[in-house]
This record gives sequence, C-alpha cells and structure tokens, in this order.
Amino acid sequence: MEGDLPQSRRELEMLSTTLGESEVFELLEENACIANVRKAMEEYSFVHFACHGEQNQVDPTQSALLLSHGTHLTLEDIVKLKLPHAQLAFLSACQTATGDTKLPEEYIHLAAGMLVAGYQSVIAIMWSIQDEDGPIVAKEFYQYLWKDMKPDVRQSAYALHHAVEKLRMQSKSFLQWVPFIHMGV
Repeated sequence: MEGDLPQSRRELEMLSTTLGESEVFELLEENACIANVRKAMEEYSFVHFACHGEQNQVDPTQSALLLSHGTHLTLEDIVKLKLPHAQLAFLSACQTATGDTKLPEEYIHLAAGMLVAGYQSVIAIMWSIQDEDGPIVAKEFYQYLWKDMKPDVRQSAYALHHAVEKLRMQSKSFLQWVPFIHMGV
C-alpha cells in the first residue's frame, strides 16, 4: 500500500524521530501482516496504523485496516483479541470512523471496535483525507502527548485538539481538518 500512501513512510519516520526508542511502539512497515500486527497489539499499549481503511456497508464486521501484502485486519478479528496493555489506538487510516449511512445511530466501525477490544482512547478518521495531512496531525499529536516524556492517554483528546488546530492554522479547508475524531477517555 505504500505506493498509494507515499506520506505513510514520512509518518512512520516522524513517529520514530518523535518517540525515539519507546517501549510502547513497534514499527512494522512491510512486515505488517496479520500475525505480526496481532502480536504487537497484544504486547504494546499504543498502536498507530498508517494505512488504508475501509468501511464495509454490507457487513460492518468485515470493515478492515489494509495491511501489507494485501492482508486485511477486520473488525471481527480486532474484537476477538486479548489486549491486556491496550491504551491508545491511532488509526491514521480513512473510513475508520465512518459508520453506516443507513443506520446512523449505530456505530459499527473500526474505531468503536478498538474501544470494544480494550483501548481506552482511539483517534480515527471519518472520511478520506489528504495523504499529507496524516503526518502533520500525527506529529503534533505525539509531540503534545509526549511533552513530559511520559504519555498520559487521558490527554489524548487534548492532543488531538492541538494537532487539528495546527492543521487548521495552515489554511486547510474545513473538509481536511474535521474528519479527525477522538473516542474514549
């Protein structure tokens, strides 16, 4: 998927630079197959996905994060995981909080699935975004969250507000900064 999302490499490099050798992250990149991602999700407290996402309107449990080599991590897979360390999931992937237009009162999407799986806070995207906006929001988000060198997941909503405000200040259109949402604590 890297060819489709050229800024995802920049986003991962920014994460590595901002967070250094953090104990809460593992960068998988081209090794992001389902087995490796599941293992990392079970081991680490924070996860960050810089990939494509898709909402399945027919069967929302088949909504998925599109991983490397054409593999799909579905909502059905995610809610079955045992995640004893889960704190924050950052879904820098389009349609991860889209929901169903036919059932707007029912929130069956990847972001909600991350909450069901045990993550305390989830950052997600309601619709497609510009590829270059993901790294901007991620950088500002993590710099804010890690400002005291010890992240506090309870600050994630404030961190997202800070990051989106930075994107907005760059004269981005309303449709570019609005789709980023926070769910959870």
